[in-house]
Amino acid sequence: MSSALADAPGPIQPTSPNRTIPDFVTLVKQVKPAVVSITAMIRPDAGEGEEQGMQQSPFPFPFPFQMMPQQRQTVEARGSGFILSADGFVVTNNHVVKGATKVTATLDDGTTLQARVIGRDPKTDIALLKLNSTRKLPFIELGESDDVQPGEWVIAVGNPYGLGGTVTAGIISALGRDIGDGPYDNFFQVDAPINRGNSGGPLITQDGKVIGVNTAIFSPSGGSIGIGFAIPSDIVKTVVSQLQKTGHVTRGYLGVEAQVISQSMASALNLKPASPGAPPAGALVANITPDSPAAKAGIKPGDVIVKLNGKTVETPHALAVKVAAVTPGTDATITVLRNGSQKDLTVHIVNQSAASSASTAGAGAHGEKIGVTLAPLTGDIRQQLGLDHSVHGVVVSDVQPGSPADQAGLRPGDLIQAVGEQSVETPSATVSAVTAALKARHAVMLRILREGQSLFVAISLDGSSDNNAPSSDDDGQ
Repeated sequence: MSSALADAPGPIQPTSPNRTIPDFVTLVKQVKPAVVSITAMIRPDAGEGEEQGMQQSPFPFPFPFQMMPQQRQTVEARGSGFILSADGFVVTNNHVVKGATKVTATLDDGTTLQARVIGRDPKTDIALLKLNSTRKLPFIELGESDDVQPGEWVIAVGNPYGLGGTVTAGIISALGRDIGDGPYDNFFQVDAPINRGNSGGPLITQDGKVIGVNTAIFSPSGGSIGIGFAIPSDIVKTVVSQLQKTGHVTRGYLGVEAQVISQSMASALNLKPASPGAPPAGALVANITPDSPAAKAGIKPGDVIVKLNGKTVETPHALAVKVAAVTPGTDATITVLRNGSQKDLTVHIVNQSAASSASTAGAGAHGEKIGVTLAPLTGDIRQQLGLDHSVHGVVVSDVQPGSPADQAGLRPGDLIQAVGEQSVETPSATVSAVTAALKARHAVMLRILREGQSLFVAISLDGSSDNNAPSSDDDGQ
């Protein structure tokens, strides 16, 4: 007994350098001139739509910005941003300028400049503006968010409640937070007080680099309770670079469905944690989309993806975020564990939008369309729809109003599992089957899964239908 006790680990005894609380005075003086207060004149319909979408987040008050009535036709929205280059490019949040008819930015010295929206990316909530200035402007640089660690001191600078030039300090509380606000959530959690109006403002480390863009808070009251979220700078770099070049963002596509590795799975796969007690890292491949980059590269179900281009993959969500950041049309190195050994595979990443959409599905003999857009059943979509890995099919991502599909009752979020008697698992296969059926008889029967219920929907190019699919009022029958 005494021997066992002697071998037991003792209490954890943290050691840390002998430091005093940091003084941010010099840092604030240097970075404040590059932080701007943004005012956007928003169409009420555009602002309302975004507000409703934001309120669906599990966090009751993800602050967009402070709204104040200005005119009957428009409302005034205020947020924050920071200058990224001497020629006046500014980073802010998408929700600050969505639907804006006019945008201005007020500098720290009180100068107000007109701003033009170069591009927006709703999926990461990032927007890029260009200030109309004839002089060189002070700017700050993006840092390396991959180097950030919990416990690191940061300051947040912005325009909370219209109070421009406000500075607060705190620490990074956690990394990789997924708050359910978007498919590529990978936020820093920070306890520096941030509030409505801080949206788009920078999160700055002691070396004066921006390592995050403040975008949301968790709060029952609407004010700061010390739980805020910032978009990491590595994501910002990728998005801003594309917005600056083309005005829009393209994302990489791999074509795998992956799941979290449990402790029992790790034991079965003979995976060793990075450190004692740490959760198993990696993404266990459960399914491969046919003809996808993953399939062509030789990735197989049962493989554990542990690295992408040399960077560790901790979870399936992290894999999705990292793949999306890869430039389409380029090769990436995927490191997998297979049968206990590590293997590097070269994957040619393709454009996600091209892979996710098979145009408007189905055409008749004269080129008529039924009016739906399709997407593969990715891991993120599977999670959103609450589907396990035994369910297969193709997701209806959009239905054109007034189209034959719309008249037949097809809805976004429906999962098409079969066209007639032919099972389908890819958008291209679905398009081919629908097109063949329409050309033969101008009508097609789809077997779909909706909210866990299997249904048949008949679509005819003449607009007629005889579907008995239940409406939302039939729930529970």
